Amino acid sequence: MTLLTSLQTDKTALHRTRLVSAPLGSLQPGEALMRIDRLAVTTNNITYAAFGDTPHLRYWSFFPTGAEGWGHMPAWGFAEVVRSTVDGLAEGERFYGYWPIASHLIVQPVRVGERGFYDGTPHRLDLTSAYNQYQRTTTDAAYRAELENFQMLLRPLFITSFMLADFLEDNAFFGARQIVFSSASSKTAYGTAFCLEGRDVQRVGLTSGGNRAFVEGLGCYGRAVTYDELESLDPAVPTLYVDFSGDAALRSRVHAHFGASLVHDCYAGSAQTHAHISESKVALPGPAPQPYFAPNQIRKRNADWGAAEVTRRFNAAQLAFITRVNDASAPWMKVREHRGLSAAQDLVDALGTGRVDPNLGHVVVLD
Repeated sequence: MTLLTSLQTDKTALHRTRLVSAPLGSLQPGEALMRIDRLAVTTNNITYAAFGDTPHLRYWSFFPTGAEGWGHMPAWGFAEVVRSTVDGLAEGERFYGYWPIASHLIVQPVRVGERGFYDGTPHRLDLTSAYNQYQRTTTDAAYRAELENFQMLLRPLFITSFMLADFLEDNAFFGARQIVFSSASSKTAYGTAFCLEGRDVQRVGLTSGGNRAFVEGLGCYGRAVTYDELESLDPAVPTLYVDFSGDAALRSRVHAHFGASLVHDCYAGSAQTHAHISESKVALPGPAPQPYFAPNQIRKRNADWGAAEVTRRFNAAQLAFITRVNDASAPWMKVREHRGLSAAQDLVDALGTGRVDPNLGHVVVLD
């Protein structure tokens, strides 16, 4: 009998976790058992958890625990088919996708084809379909076995970065002459800045004093400014604010400083937890913050260009980004592997309490 071990997160304190084990039952017709063996666990996962109950996101709903107050924090990574009752899905096949931080997952594959499958488990049918798709490594043009760690660390973030850069350019940067990024040391922020290299718009990275040298060393921002130095920026320059921090106090300062020169406030995600996100909304001068959701831009570009062309452009950009991030002469990120779910607990605690080094990417490897 297979034993399922999972890491469950306290929804009220995202750094606090527990390990729960239980036997898995027999597979039913139409099901496959996946053994999860490699996951990327980053601040992005804390963001998923922080927005877990948001109606249009519902990240907690993908892998319900059945335990009040506890959730499965989702993560991107790789798993192999252990057993299958599904035609077209063979034991030993390897897939990239969205998994719980756990040893196994039972899926109900539908729309099985050359690229992979979608999980048709009933509770997932009304959730965002992009998170239900599982890609065969053998037919993924962007897959490189030696780059698995970088793919799972960067791909889910980079799709946001790539489509966000495209969204901003598609809207002519809302007339801005400079873009100010909060949490500029985050991978999603500097991935967006990377995609905008060569565009006729200044890129300013807002960051903490401790991360300033790292942000300056990236080279994808024209200027790095600490949060304390925000007011040193010229308030007359038409400015687009891309908010990766979710910090309401910082947002208020940005609006107050730029005033009528702030042409757009794009809320692209959060590196913070509930304490910051739930702060009360106050009236702000200038444009109201507008949430950005990558699947909306993906749908638009699928209609504009066709899905195959969207995939081709993304794959090319992703490979260029991974190549730059992994440049041996001046890497933007080094990978640290953590072995086992107990090590994953320590990692989630560090991420949830902000004790992370921005130039490290963290991977959990499961036996």
